[in-house]
Amino acid sequence: MKNERRISGSHTTRVVNDLGVAIISGRLAQGSFLPGDVELLRQYGVSRTVLREAVKTLAGKGLLQSKARRGTWVRERADWNLFDPDVLLWHASAGLSPAFLDHLGEMRLALEPEAAALAAKRRTAAELAVMREFVEQMGAPNIDKDSFVRADLGLHHAIAAAADNPFMLSVATLIEVALVAMLTISSPVESRRRLNASVGEHRAIVDAIEARDSEAARTTMRVVINTGITHSRKRPPAA
Repeated sequence: MKNERRISGSHTTRVVNDLGVAIISGRLAQGSFLPGDVELLRQYGVSRTVLREAVKTLAGKGLLQSKARRGTWVRERADWNLFDPDVLLWHASAGLSPAFLDHLGEMRLALEPEAAALAAKRRTAAELAVMREFVEQMGAPNIDKDSFVRADLGLHHAIAAAADNPFMLSVATLIEVALVAMLTISSPVESRRRLNASVGEHRAIVDAIEARDSEAARTTMRVVINTGITHSRKRPPAA
C-alpha cells in the first residue's frame, strides 16, 4: 500500500508540475479551458484518480477552477497564490521576466530588512556563528558561482531563522527564487572587486546583528538587496 501511494504521488506531482509550468508560461492561457479528461488521461498516461488529484492541487494554488458541466479552466493571474513555493518555482522554470524580477526585489525589500532587524534583537550566539560561517564561505579564495549562491542563500536563510518569526521562514522560497535568479543573471564572482564589495556588505549585516543594532541591520540589508537589484537589471534574464 505504501508503494502504491508513493507511485501515485509521483505521478500526481508530474502532472501538477507539467500543468503548472504550462499555466505560468502562458501555454495554457488565462481563461482557457483544459482539454477534456479523456485527452489528458491519454497525454499523461495516468489514472482518473491521479488526474483529479492534480487538478485539485492546482485549484488549491489558485491556478485552476472547475465546475460541473462546464469544465476546468485557468484562473486569472490575480487569483494565483504567488507565495506558494511551487508557483514561484514554476515561474523560475518558465523564465523570469524583468518585471517579475522587479516585483520579487520589492518583496525582498519589504521583508528581509525587517527580518534582519528582528534577528538583531533575537539571535543566539549559535545562530550568529552560522551567519559568520556563511560570510566566510562567500569570501573563500577561488569560489565558484554555485558555491557563492549556496553560501549567500544560506546566510539569508540563517538571518530569517534568527528573526524567530515563522512567517519570515514561510517566504523562504520567495527569497530563494529571487536571489538565485539575480545571482544567475549577474554574479559578484565575475569580478574580484564586486566579490569583495558583496562580502563586505553582507559582513556589515552580520556585524549589525551581532551588535544587536536593529536599525543598522535593517539599513545594511537594504543596501545588499538594492545592489542585487541594480546588477540584475544590467542584463536580461537568460531565455
